[in-house]
Amino acid sequence: MEFKKLSSPSLKELFIKEMETLILSGRLAIGEKLPPEREIAKSMQISRTVVNAGISELARKGFLTIKPRMGTFVADYRKNGNLETLISIMNYNSGMLRKAEIRSVLELRIALDKLAIESLIPKVTEEDIKTLRGYVEKMKEAETLREVSELAFSFQHELALLSGNTLLPLIFMSFKELVLNLWERFCRLYGKEALYNNTSVLCDHIEQRDAAKAVEWQTAVINETISGSRQIYY
Repeated sequence: MEFKKLSSPSLKELFIKEMETLILSGRLAIGEKLPPEREIAKSMQISRTVVNAGISELARKGFLTIKPRMGTFVADYRKNGNLETLISIMNYNSGMLRKAEIRSVLELRIALDKLAIESLIPKVTEEDIKTLRGYVEKMKEAETLREVSELAFSFQHELALLSGNTLLPLIFMSFKELVLNLWERFCRLYGKEALYNNTSVLCDHIEQRDAAKAVEWQTAVINETISGSRQIYY
């Protein structure tokens, strides 16, 4: 049994979570104006500083719009959101994403992995292969779903780093929590060995410097989770 470390959330985190719940549940409607910060603080029995900091973060996530001299309004997070918004939605849904959102993440992965592989292979070195293979071997010995998922992510992130594209590693990292959740679900459904095998075969193709086969394999693997025999929808 794997247990996670427990920690108490701050008042700001609790405020943000409560506001996200009100917005995502529809109890605070899009376009609705929030009461003044001092009223919110008094009603929720927290400091105005906490409310102000929380509102700023909610605005950054796309949940609120702050209009000078007019007030703060509930925003359309579907239009103004970002990856953090998607993570908040997932947390609201008890860690689950809707089918359309999972499909979108996986389809984007196909494009990003293709770019990473095709950029990497023409210049990959034996030392690079050794690094990648190290992650694969550790996956084989991993005992928990989280551990094997973390190692699979590290393998993919290393591909992005070795590609030479300066933005790819940043994009991969921004998707980390989403990808880890999806891989953990994959392992629950199909076993750690399946994720290990997928990564090991990809590493083999990269070691052989065969970009076409590597892209073909990775695309097929992801398509299996989108519409094949190893779907991971909730």
